[in-house]
Amino acid sequence: MLSPRTKSALILIASSALSMSATAPNTSKPMASAPTKATGRDMAAWSRNFWMAVLPPACGVALLLAVWSMVSVSTGKSIPGPLETWGQAVEVFSNPFYRNGPNDQGVGWNVLMSLQRVAVGFGLAALVGIPAGFLLGRFMFLNRMLSPVIGLLRPVSPLAWLPIGLLVFKAAQPAAIWVIFISSIWPIILNTAAGVSTVPQDYLNVARVLKLSEWKVFTTILFPSVLPHLMTGIQGPLGDLPAKGSCCTDHQHLHLTP
Repeated sequence: MLSPRTKSALILIASSALSMSATAPNTSKPMASAPTKATGRDMAAWSRNFWMAVLPPACGVALLLAVWSMVSVSTGKSIPGPLETWGQAVEVFSNPFYRNGPNDQGVGWNVLMSLQRVAVGFGLAALVGIPAGFLLGRFMFLNRMLSPVIGLLRPVSPLAWLPIGLLVFKAAQPAAIWVIFISSIWPIILNTAAGVSTVPQDYLNVARVLKLSEWKVFTTILFPSVLPHLMTGIQGPLGDLPAKGSCCTDHQHLHLTP
């Protein structure tokens, strides 16, 4: 049997425990709603980013079309508007490979001819420029001998080479290939020569001690070291080649009078 004092103490402890459990905050509800609130915030952020990525370009395109339409109307339709241009584009691209003669053919044939000129001109530039760059980087005498010539010819604009090509080849097709070739060869030569010059001299000294041939030096030392510079030299001209390849769209021979 418990004494009255013990019973009263137990009653006080039980009542205090009940009051504390009643007044304690319910932590289960925030834990359950936390993922929902996080998901709502993520969706709001995604929606905001989406509209910020889509709405400004759309407004820019709409502004361009509005200005274009106003200019077309103000000039009395002498400049075609967006709708007229769209109609002509649909007509041109609906049948890109038609051929009604040498001077009347679809845009697809013109694109293929431009790609052909680009491939031939750039291939010739790589075929000549890569070995020339290796020679200039490997032999200091050749580097000093040809550096002034390259520095003089490299800044010449591609459009300045076109009349020379027409005068020499008397035809548009080889003239266009010539422009692509002469415009692409300088970055290839310079980047290849720069890559060869960065090869550590210790590697070449070891190759000389081992009495390796020039071909072995090229395949095992020079080419792996020059490859990043070579890719840079090839990548640079490729960005401008499509425009240069279409500089002469007429594939007929141009007979120039002396």
